Amino acid sequence: MSAATVVLWRHGRTASNAQNRFQGQLDVPLDEVGRAQVAASAAQLAGTGVDALVASDLSRAADTAGALGALTGLDPVLDPALREVDFGAWQGLLHAEVTAVSPQEYAAWRRGEDVRAGGGERRSEAAARAAAAVQRHAAAAPEGGTLVVASHGAALKGALLLLLGLELSAWGALAGFRNAHWAVLTRAPRGWVLGTYNAGPPGGGVGAEG
Repeated sequence: MSAATVVLWRHGRTASNAQNRFQGQLDVPLDEVGRAQVAASAAQLAGTGVDALVASDLSRAADTAGALGALTGLDPVLDPALREVDFGAWQGLLHAEVTAVSPQEYAAWRRGEDVRAGGGERRSEAAARAAAAVQRHAAAAPEGGTLVVASHGAALKGALLLLLGLELSAWGALAGFRNAHWAVLTRAPRGWVLGTYNAGPPGGGVGAEG
């Protein structure tokens, strides 16, 4: 058993995204705009054929997956390994507040350096756990099928780079995942290949990390 296609899908908007506030592993729910984004995205994804569905256990990702599950009859498998980067003491703060309290660390993070954000996780640590989870679920999916993974912006971006065999130093070469948008990977003889990036219905800003 092994999926031939993996869809990496970021959750819909939350109030923290709209406010440019770090969420990390705080359990912030979708807002009204986010629920509408997810409904539109789920309708689009359901029409492409989905064989397996997994999600972070944080509610904004779990509810995103649930919207697709309601259309496909699939029950999302929730996996804590797909959670967002743990941003430690930065969680719940506006980006402007983090700049004020941790200017050097924040500047290094913005440059793409692999710092332990807010004393929490490094990007490399979150990317490794999320990529391993995607590989594990892809291996368990129906042969030749499509796996949809609902997760978070930074975790998905890091996992995507690793799955493509790229270094995390390439972080800045890709735009952030937009809310309720997705990337599509297909399996090739030498590994995963990126076919689509940031697809989805109109709208869906990038928002804050998380």
